[in-house]
Amino acid sequence: MKVEELTAKVLTDNPKMDNYQLALAVAKRSDELLNGAASKLNIDPKSIKAADLALMEIAQGLVKVKGFVDLEK
Repeated sequence: MKVEELTAKVLTDNPKMDNYQLALAVAKRSDELLNGAASKLNIDPKSIKAADLALMEIAQGLVKVKGFVDLEK
């Protein structure tokens, strides 16, 4: 999926989250990945940018963003 499609999916699935909050979440997860955190996807982290990998993990629901996710689903 393209970055734009992943972003739209996350924002559609989480109506309480806006673009700025998503950018903060992606930045935090990217930092974790760059500092040695294991990827939750079966993708070699060296073959993809950390920000793209973080966005993919968030879009697939593998990484929860505390404070912005609607818990009533």
